[in-house]
Formats: sequence, structure tokens, C-alpha cells
Amino acid sequence: MRAVRVHGGQVAVDDVPATDGPGVRVRVRSAGICGSDLHLIEAGVIEAAQVTLGHEVAGLTDDDTPVAIEPLAPCGTCNPCLDGDYNLCRTSGAMLFGIGRDGGMADEMWVPARALVPLPAGIDVRDASLVEPLAVVVHSFRRAAVRPGQRVAVIGGGAIGLCAVAVGRALGCEVGLAAGHDHQRAAGERLGASEISGHYDVVIEAAGSESALASAVDLAKPSAQVVIPGIYWGPVALPGLTMCLKQVSLCPTTLYGRHAGGRDVDNAAALLATTPELAPTIVTHRFPLEAAAEAFGTAANRSAGAIKVILEP
Repeated sequence: MRAVRVHGGQVAVDDVPATDGPGVRVRVRSAGICGSDLHLIEAGVIEAAQVTLGHEVAGLTDDDTPVAIEPLAPCGTCNPCLDGDYNLCRTSGAMLFGIGRDGGMADEMWVPARALVPLPAGIDVRDASLVEPLAVVVHSFRRAAVRPGQRVAVIGGGAIGLCAVAVGRALGCEVGLAAGHDHQRAAGERLGASEISGHYDVVIEAAGSESALASAVDLAKPSAQVVIPGIYWGPVALPGLTMCLKQVSLCPTTLYGRHAGGRDVDNAAALLATTPELAPTIVTHRFPLEAAAEAFGTAANRSAGAIKVILEP
């Protein structure tokens, strides 16, 4: 079968042996390119691991059931797993499909049955790879206990930032967006975001930079929360004086998990089904699997209008 891997720092489509289980076979129909994929390729992590890329994945099981994938294989035995926080599993990157093990930028993949996310009616499987980034944001809003009616600011107009706009609006919040590119601001407007104005109860730092963190603290009301659903790839300096004088709380979050009402990924799938404008707004480019190198080049060029780039085997 075909699989997207990295050789000499470059993305390539390899012919690799098809494998059998354990688990459930998913014939991939959609695999999104994440900003973390670009970072990990640049850092040499994916090439060193010699794994197939792809953790934003959706496809069909052998009985043609459309599913998205929660791309985790936690150990189930470490203390975080036993406490229910499997997103904090001690195996860390080794449990992540597309990072520590073969992912879904391929014709097919095998996953544990627990990783399957049934899709509600109305979701095209070609759009369902958005469930994963949307679940990242659903988890962050849940951990921060964001309430209807709060003012929410989002810094960053990439896929995570725009998903945050959609989640905030679905929750009944007023949402302002600060984005670096005109096409990102236009996408935010289509999802119901307004221009940034005044100060906010919750600020979502979705740009992943030191300057964005400083801006987030500036926008926060006294005693507000700054929620960080992304990843800082190196040390960042805290805007200490402003943060302390405002008594701002920082709320970093990672991946997605389970709560009393179910899994974040299932909540994300439900939200995608009830927000039909989300996929056509966020998905800007689609490529066949054999054009993976071109797709990754497009995804890296935000100034050219890319938001979410999807590979379709």
C-alpha cells in the first residue's frame, strides 16, 4: 500500500507492505496536515521514528461504516490512564498514531476498536478528519470550564483558532478573533467571530508563540483565563508583571480525553455535524495521496491562503 513518510527531511510516498491487525482496519478517506506535522518533520522526529504520518484521520471500516479516529493507543495501566486521563499516558509520544506509530496518511491503517469515532448523520467522511483538531479545542474549553455568555478572544487564525471560534459560538459565547492573515480573518467572520474589542473572560492562545502569549494576557480581564490548546516547541518567557497584577490563570491543555458525558472526540463529531459551515470554511485545499509533497508545501505557506490541507487516498 502507499504511505507518506519522510526521507532526508522530505515528504515522500512509499510503497510499504500492508499489515493485518491487531485491531480494526480503516480504509482512509481523509487525512489532515497538522502544524505539528510540519514542526516534527523539521525537527527530524518523524524521520528518526520511521513511521507513517497522519493523526487527523477518517475513513471506512470493512463494513463501510464511516468513522473518525481518536489517534491514541494509551497503555491503560499507568497512573494517569487508571485515573481516566489517558491523554496524559506515561507512554507519551509512543501512543500517538502518526508520531510514535504508523498513522493514517496511507491507503489504510489498523487501530484499536476504542479509537473509532462513529460519525453522526450529515458528516461527509472526506471532512471528518476535522474531528481530531476540533476535539483538541473541545477538550480545552471543557478543561477551562468556559460558560455560555462569556466573552472569548481567540489569538491565531489557523485551524485550531478557527475551531475555537466555532466551539465558542456553539457554546453561546461572544467571540473575537485576532489573526495574522486576511483569509483567516474572513474565515473567522464566516464562523461568527468579531474583531477584537476590549478585554475578555477567556483568551484562547492558538498561535503558539511568545508574542501571542503576551497579547493573550494583555487581552485578559483581571482573574481571566488564558487557555493554551497548542504546543510551545521551546521555552517561552511569561509576561510576568501583567500576568501577576491581573491574577491571570494559565490553562494549558493537551489532546483530548473522556468525561462524565463521554469522549471529547464524540462531542467534536457531534459539533461538526451541527456546524455545516465549518468544513468548507477551514478546509482550503485537498490533494490526492500521491501529491503529498505538494500538499505539505502548500500547508507550510499560510500567506498563500492555506488553512487546513487534506490528503485523500
